[in-house]
Amino acid sequence: MKITFYGAAQTTTGSMHLVEANGKRILLDCGLYQGHRKEAFEKNRNLPIDPASIDFVILSHAHIDHSGNLPQLVRQGFRGKVFARQSTTDLCDVMLRDSCFLQKRDLEYVNKKRRRDGKRLFEPLYEESDVDALMPMFVPTHLHEPREIARGITLEFFNAGHILGSALTQLDIKSDRGHNHRILFSGDLGQPDQPILRHYEYPAGADILIMESTYADRLHPSADDVEGRLEEYLKYIDRRNSKLLIPAFSVGRTQQIIWYLNRLLEKGKVPREVKLYIDSPLSQKATRIYASHREVYNDEARRMIASGKDPLSFPGMTFVGTPQESMALNGAPGPMIIIAASGMCEGGRVLHHLKQIAGDPDSMVLIVGFQAENTLGRRIVERRETLKVLGEEVPLKARVEVINALSAHADRAGLMEWLDEIKDNVRHAFAVHGEPEKVAEMARLMEEHGIPSATAPSPGQTYKFD
Repeated sequence: MKITFYGAAQTTTGSMHLVEANGKRILLDCGLYQGHRKEAFEKNRNLPIDPASIDFVILSHAHIDHSGNLPQLVRQGFRGKVFARQSTTDLCDVMLRDSCFLQKRDLEYVNKKRRRDGKRLFEPLYEESDVDALMPMFVPTHLHEPREIARGITLEFFNAGHILGSALTQLDIKSDRGHNHRILFSGDLGQPDQPILRHYEYPAGADILIMESTYADRLHPSADDVEGRLEEYLKYIDRRNSKLLIPAFSVGRTQQIIWYLNRLLEKGKVPREVKLYIDSPLSQKATRIYASHREVYNDEARRMIASGKDPLSFPGMTFVGTPQESMALNGAPGPMIIIAASGMCEGGRVLHHLKQIAGDPDSMVLIVGFQAENTLGRRIVERRETLKVLGEEVPLKARVEVINALSAHADRAGLMEWLDEIKDNVRHAFAVHGEPEKVAEMARLMEEHGIPSATAPSPGQTYKFD
């Protein structure tokens, strides 16, 4: 048996790990690399594996850095099956089509300049027809239902508590030579006790662990701090009749923010004049999918529903439809909250809002999620004096705030609590999905917590097991 780490190795994006066993080639995730446009385009275009040689893909969840290159896998010859939870399948159907749209729009902008410079035009990584070809390959797979996907290879999903549909992947592999292994892949592990979703689970017995490391080096602030800070920011824009711009992932983070606003509303702490705009067609579709899968909600979300409140709705909440309606918000008076994609400010409607709001010292930009290196979101967190937005230099004068407690990733305490519960049989552990200093820290922590062998693999590195 072999495991090769192709993506999310020494970085946080492009999750892709290859398991070879019993004559089968199984891909754990097939995500897009996100970062500087040219570098990301080249990495995503040049798949490190022959797609036609892959038998199965097992998808941990629908976030684009885990699922976003699946249509290209099909475009280049993959004809196997994709195992995922039903809610993940539902989300992928809308998220991957949105990815097509964003690629097309982005390339129109890039190719306009390349055409002017006499350079070769870029083509999209994939198109909607490739998503159409992909979707029938999904095999909806329930939690806690072992499924033999090939001779001697059994898959079982457990709840990861990260976003809707996120799963811990367990693979039991029995070889003809009598060597048995249980691989446990964390995917992205959720922060304990986050809004809406149930807590992650603790599958036992794995001897090989592949574990995310996004926040291995830090603790998140208490979630109790979130409501107080949001209340302060609402008062800030209410006094100034200004705008609060929240770049947020359409799946997971947007729904969390709506939930917290509802908590403030229950306590009478939302200024009556503050309007809420969800400016992302994908966010609207994703919120509807969240609403259709209440079977995964936690006790607090169920309590709200039982009391007659919808945790994913809000008085006066408006889903912004057309691009024209989105642009009109730039001239509309505050106070208002605009939640817009993308979460790392690398594309989408958030850009034209940012172009207008960044220079306004009365307005605020609130960052509520991880910002990868070389992204516009990271430069906002670093509070650069100027930002390049839609090709123009824009001064950053707006107030910038960061709330890390909203992260859907477990922090060091959460990661270690989970590790301590599942580690008893682990002999080999791999730290992935983290920047170099994060995976190095995770490997150190794994050994400190009793794992005999812990490694932070480099891209393309292969490990063999008897």
